[in-house]
Formats: sequence, structure tokens, C-alpha cells
Amino acid sequence: MNSSGSSTPRLLGAVLVAVAAGAVGFIAYRVFQPAPALVEAGPEVSAPADQPAAETPEPPKKTIPSTLPDFTLADRSGKPTKLSSFGGRPLMVNFWATWCAPCRREIPLLNKIRMQRQTQNAEIVGVAVDFRDEVLKFAAKVPIDYPLLMGEEDGLAAAEAFGMGMAFPFSVFADSQGRILTVKVGELHEDEANFAFDRLRDIDNGALTLEAAQAAVNDAFREMGAERAKSEATAEPNSAK
Repeated sequence: MNSSGSSTPRLLGAVLVAVAAGAVGFIAYRVFQPAPALVEAGPEVSAPADQPAAETPEPPKKTIPSTLPDFTLADRSGKPTKLSSFGGRPLMVNFWATWCAPCRREIPLLNKIRMQRQTQNAEIVGVAVDFRDEVLKFAAKVPIDYPLLMGEEDGLAAAEAFGMGMAFPFSVFADSQGRILTVKVGELHEDEANFAFDRLRDIDNGALTLEAAQAAVNDAFREMGAERAKSEATAEPNSAK
């Protein structure tokens, strides 16, 4: 499932537009962050005059892969399941958590999109980065009609594999070869989901190359985001009356 290096700039551009178009929710991850250890301060030590002070290395930059990374998480029954087991079809992978309000709002839309895209042989996989008991309790109350994987530290590691970390929700669209079309960070909207799945269909039918589809998503998501922001700005004065 390797793609050419030329698709990477297109992919990164599409991701940046998706970030700007969505309501980016970088939520502090309250569940899995351990409390910092207390370190007792010692005497200050200076570098010798003839020796330059050591530079603090910068943390490595996160990158978005060009193809779907594989990982294994438990499904609802507790069975270890590989993401690659859903491959060979247009795929959307949605990372979420029960405590994330935009994530919860997306679920009815994802149910609807999955039903509509059955003729395309498309699939949606939810990845809950949360405690298993909390996810199962939530899913017992709120219908989730698509496959669901879940994990705590290993779920967060899966999110890190996409270069996203704690940005919830985020949705990854990939073609039948596992090549990533775009990553939408923030709450997904119906027009965005349908446009992305339509471009995945075009790729599979040979109507568009991956690079052309990425460019189309880039432009469309920018326009959709601008229109949405304009509508919300217009609605605010009216709601204040």
C-alpha cells in the first residue's frame, strides 16, 4: 500500500485545509496523562568557559503518513482486531472519546453515512480512545452502527501513529489501497463526508488520481469551511435579537 512521494505535499495541504475548515478541538487528554513527578532541585551547574552549553534537542515533529498505519485494538467483544482487517475498500477511521462533545455529535451522522455508502462497499471504523467500560456503557445508550475498536494507552498510540495525538475528533479517509486521501480534524460535517467518499469512489473507478482527488478535497473543504463560517456569522446577530 505504498504511494509515491509526490502525494505527500497534496496530503499535507488537504490536512491543513481540513484543520482550518473544522472546529479544531485540541482537548487536554485528562484520562491518560500521568501526574508529573516531583524533582528536587539541585545546585545550578554551569558549563566550563571553554565548553559551549548543551542545546536542548527539539522534540521530533509529527508527520501524517501517506498510507494507513496498522494497529490492533479490542473490538466490542474484546477480540483483538487489526485495522488492516477492514482494508480493500474505501475507509473512514474516526477517532473519538466519550467525554468529547463534538465526537458524540458526529455519531448519528456516521451511522447515516455508513448506511448510504453500503453500495460503495465503504466502511466506517470508530476508534474510541477511552476506558473500555465507559465506551461500552455509552454504546449501550447511543446506537453506533459501525465497527468499534477501543483502547486506552494503545488507543492513544494508534492516534499518534497518524500524527494526530490528542486532537479529537479526527477522521481519516483512505482509498481501497490504504492510501490516505485526507484527515479532517474537528467535527465532521455531512457535505465534507460525502465529498470525500465521492472522491474515494472516483479514485477506485480510475476517474481521478490520488493527487487530483487530494487537490479537489483541499479546495472543497476550504470553500465549505468559508461558507459555514459565513453562515454562522450571519446567524449570530439574528440569534441575539
